[in-house]
Amino acid sequence: MPPTSELGARGEAIAVAYLTDTGLRVLDRNWRCREGELDLVAREGEALVFCEVKARRGTGYGHPVEAVTHTKQRRIRVLAQRWLAAHDEHARDVRFDVVGVLVRSEGPALVTHLRGAFS
Repeated sequence: MPPTSELGARGEAIAVAYLTDTGLRVLDRNWRCREGELDLVAREGEALVFCEVKARRGTGYGHPVEAVTHTKQRRIRVLAQRWLAAHDEHARDVRFDVVGVLVRSEGPALVTHLRGAFS
């Protein structure tokens, strides 16, 4: 099995493919500022979507989406404000999604997409 950083990159690539297949347009990946990093920023119609991606090999420590705690949600909201201040993107709606990717040793990964996972 790949190391954690490779697992994260693979999970993110799977999430990007899934999101684009379902109609989202990815605007930014791994955007960084002083406060941290946003995994994905996408657009779906009039909505700007800030998406946190969590990948795991199993559910021994819970489903990947459960790793997005209230503390992480707060950080993502701050990062979204920073991203909006740094970019000339306007949207009627802003949404926070979580994509959980279970990478299995055999068979395709299992993707769970929580739209509007938090506000």
